[in-house]
Amino acid sequence: MDEKKCQAVLKTHQEDGGNIISLLQEIQEAFGYIPEDVVFWFSKELNIPASNFYGVATFYSQFYLKPRGKNIITACCGTACHVKGSGPIINKLREELKLPEGEVTSKDGKFTLENVACVGACSIAPVFIGNKKVFGKMTMEKASQMLKEINKDKGA
Repeated sequence: MDEKKCQAVLKTHQEDGGNIISLLQEIQEAFGYIPEDVVFWFSKELNIPASNFYGVATFYSQFYLKPRGKNIITACCGTACHVKGSGPIINKLREELKLPEGEVTSKDGKFTLENVACVGACSIAPVFIGNKKVFGKMTMEKASQMLKEINKDKGA
């Protein structure tokens, strides 16, 4: 645990005020996710039960309790995307990224493949988002191309 980062987040939190949500957002911004040891550090410092932090962190989908990859691929799993074949494309990406069953981040930490309920772009379904760039009307071939493009752009 990086106590210096924790102290900096605590200082900002105390100066700006806020609640557990804003504190968790600051922690996630500093660490890239919400590490368990950091939650316990803040729990002790602020005399707030760790369960309060976890209750909020697990309720909102914006919080991540595990490290995320350097590159984020978001797969839309809404009805339109599902009907237009997002499932097999997700499976292909999982295979290409060699993601173990139940995991969303590659072992090397280069990629995270996450599913969301809907991105609101049904007219171009199936939709994937790679590092905030939207890829509509996705196909198996475009999925492989998307990975190559991300690798080229970010040096993944």
